[in-house]
Amino acid sequence: MLLLGGAATVEALTGMDYRLASFLIPWGVIIYTMAGGLRATFIASYLHTTIIFGVLITMILVVYIKVYSSDEIYMLLERTVSMSEAQCEEAYFEYDPALHACGEVSGNHDGSYLTMLSSDGLMFGVINVVGNFGTVFVDQSYWQSAIAARPSSAARGYLLGGICWFSIPFSLATSLGLASTALMLPITSDEAGAGLVPPAVATHLLGDSGSILILIMLFMAIVSTGSAESIAVSSLVSYDIYREYINPEATGEDILKVSRIVILFFGLFMGCFSLILYELDLNLGWVYLFMGVCIGSAVCPLWFLMTWSKASGKGAIIAAWTGLLCAVISWLAAAIIQSDEITIDTLGTNEVMLTGNVVAIGSSGIIHVLYSLYEGEEYDFSTLNGSIKLVEQDLSGLSEIEQDPVELDKAHKWITQRGYVLTFVLVILWPLLSIPAGVFTESYFAFWVLVAIVWGFGATCVITFMPLFESQDEIIDVISNMFGSGGESLEVKEVEAEVEEPAPKEVEEA
Repeated sequence: MLLLGGAATVEALTGMDYRLASFLIPWGVIIYTMAGGLRATFIASYLHTTIIFGVLITMILVVYIKVYSSDEIYMLLERTVSMSEAQCEEAYFEYDPALHACGEVSGNHDGSYLTMLSSDGLMFGVINVVGNFGTVFVDQSYWQSAIAARPSSAARGYLLGGICWFSIPFSLATSLGLASTALMLPITSDEAGAGLVPPAVATHLLGDSGSILILIMLFMAIVSTGSAESIAVSSLVSYDIYREYINPEATGEDILKVSRIVILFFGLFMGCFSLILYELDLNLGWVYLFMGVCIGSAVCPLWFLMTWSKASGKGAIIAAWTGLLCAVISWLAAAIIQSDEITIDTLGTNEVMLTGNVVAIGSSGIIHVLYSLYEGEEYDFSTLNGSIKLVEQDLSGLSEIEQDPVELDKAHKWITQRGYVLTFVLVILWPLLSIPAGVFTESYFAFWVLVAIVWGFGATCVITFMPLFESQDEIIDVISNMFGSGGESLEVKEVEAEVEEPAPKEVEEA
């Protein structure tokens, strides 16, 4: 999906051929990921995310402060809804109601853009939740980052990261997304599906500078996430396949060699696979909706395996694959029922995609529960303690407190309580609270925009400055050693403090 959207945007903004962009983009990922590994990925993720949020708040400021106000965008959106077909034809060259934002919106309350009461919006919301549950549960890069972090940092970091991440779709949709409709930019549905709305609005408002900012933002997102995916895939192959079944006595050097080979081939595979999707006329929007159909069936089995002692391992595998089969069958059947034919367009409608997504996550959960209850076995999670073989017994960075099962249990309870609350607020409470508003008034819309701006700025501050604040001692120590003013590093000082100076005779003998 990153390459689909990225290559399409690069082609639209620079004129570079899509196929060439699909192959050149992964090389930026391959080179530094092979050289730096997981540590390079973490450092790059911080730098790239900081730049992404910098561009984000720039776009919010341009739309709602420099060029327009929330009241002006509100009036423009009202104008767009109230336009007649003749006015729409006059505003657009070769106007097509299916391609252009003009007139009332089918399925929206009073046909307005200024409402959360939208049948298509609700369907997309459910699809979005299923698909993103799938990415978080099934994507190895999420697990890997959690394992690499200290337990205390992981619990708080993931919760805070989720809150900050939400500002990206929320703020960008409220600024660039609404602006494209309010300004009636000639963006077709195919172009919107390819992810070209943000670059179109940025270019319209800021000219070449806007194009450059969006290109930078996009490249940061692709390279950051692409490197994380490369490391994730290489870890699965090197640890769970190579070390488990091919060379059980593999050293760290052996695993590193295999990882680098996998990173190279996976990077090339990404480019080839994006070209295949492109040649099949599948754009970013289509694949995004289809994502939950493919991976949603693994969510419930994974969830039960982590939290339910009676969950069956064999049942999880059966449920995941059977759920995928049920999802694909229902997806195809829904297209036939709705349109009497199976094409890319009929398979990509919200109703059809919703059917496949819901069946994927629901059927697998039911199958796994029934199989686990039938099998009746109970798993003792305590057997995991000390049973996982490490390649190198490296526990650096972990204090004794953070290895204490009691402290880990506290962290588990802390994140569980707050995770459920945050999920309830974002997925259920917030949408429900917006229902009584119906069509937003001018003041209500201004408040909505204010929340988006505050959230975007707050997330930017947290993402940019909190890591620096938490690592200030290490950063100061590194800088002081670089310029020769800090003496020995903290780690060296701590080690030397624990080692007594040997007697001269002992030194001679050594």
